[in-house]
Amino acid sequence: MKNYSTFDILGPIMVGPSSSHTAGAARLGKMGRSIAAEEIKEVIFYLHGSFGATYKGHGTDKALVAGILGMEPHDSRLREAFQIAEQQGLRFKFQLINIENAHPNTVEMKMITISNRKVNVIGSSIGGGNIKITKINGLELEFTGQYPTLITKHVDKPGIIAKVTTILAAFNVNIAFMKVFRQTKGKMASMIVETDQPIPQGLLDSILNTSEIEDAVIINSV
Repeated sequence: MKNYSTFDILGPIMVGPSSSHTAGAARLGKMGRSIAAEEIKEVIFYLHGSFGATYKGHGTDKALVAGILGMEPHDSRLREAFQIAEQQGLRFKFQLINIENAHPNTVEMKMITISNRKVNVIGSSIGGGNIKITKINGLELEFTGQYPTLITKHVDKPGIIAKVTTILAAFNVNIAFMKVFRQTKGKMASMIVETDQPIPQGLLDSILNTSEIEDAVIINSV
């Protein structure tokens, strides 16, 4: 039997008419920013399903931009997200898309960071302000952001998981959940490690110093 929280019953604290189309959208935008791990200078939001059909009426567009700017769903500035983005030099636009077998409230965010890195994130708003990320830079995976999370991109070879878990133990960070995803054996893979404690920056530095790990990011709150 599923355990329900107060937020499942009452809904999240938010600005806007819909927990799925507004609060969830803001969290998706903020998650995209967190995954990019630096300020975004340009983003295209590709909207699927009901996100695409009703995004203007439900404020999904403003919520996504607000999230990219780092705002929380309850931030009163969400209504002025477009103006604030313009003031900060963030370029954005929206396009409709059809993603096969995707949740109706799904967005693909194609971002360019201030250092000109391209980051592509696909995620869905699954109800009650909750979200699920399903793809990062073409690699299929799944996590919700409800726990502090470490995401790695690494070479698929023996011993990598052991190296990461050893580093986590050295920093006294306990693993709550862990999943490993890959598309082709022996190529690139991704590890999602959700933890019981916030993940310190020093741990990330140690992870990135591991030769087989191409990239890693920590997300402590969204």
